[in-house]
This record gives sequence, structure tokens and C-alpha cells, in this order.
Amino acid sequence: MEAVLHAGKHAIRGRKLRKRDFRRLWQVRVNEGARELGVSYSRLMGALRKNNILLNRKMLAELAAREPEVFKKVVEEVKA
Repeated sequence: MEAVLHAGKHAIRGRKLRKRDFRRLWQVRVNEGARELGVSYSRLMGALRKNNILLNRKMLAELAAREPEVFKKVVEEVKA
């Protein structure tokens, strides 16, 4: 019984670390895409909130990596 509890602690920690790792990956992807378009990550995220554009980091990262034209339109909408 003790081994199961011990393994459970590691499983919980692993899930938390995975979430942290993915959030960091998404931030890097969004930052890279934004820098190519002349905007910093923090200014992009702030402008998205200010303009009530509800895209999370995961979706922004997917757009930046796989649909750069759509990501560019989102950034231009925020810059305007």
C-alpha cells in the first residue's frame, strides 16, 4: 500500500511539471512569432487582453507555428 501512495505523489508532481513545460513551450513559440512581426510577447499579450481577444497561449502557439499568416493577422489586428 505504501508503494502506491508513493507512486501517486510522483504522478501528481509529473502532471504539474508537464503543465509547466507546455506553458513555457507555448510562450517561447508565441514570443518567436511575435518578435518576427516586431512585437514583444508581453505587449502582444497585453494588447490581446485590452482588445478582448480571447485566444489562449496554446492556440496562439499553434497559430504561430502552423498558420503564420493567421497569426500575422491576429497581431496586426492588435497593433491597429
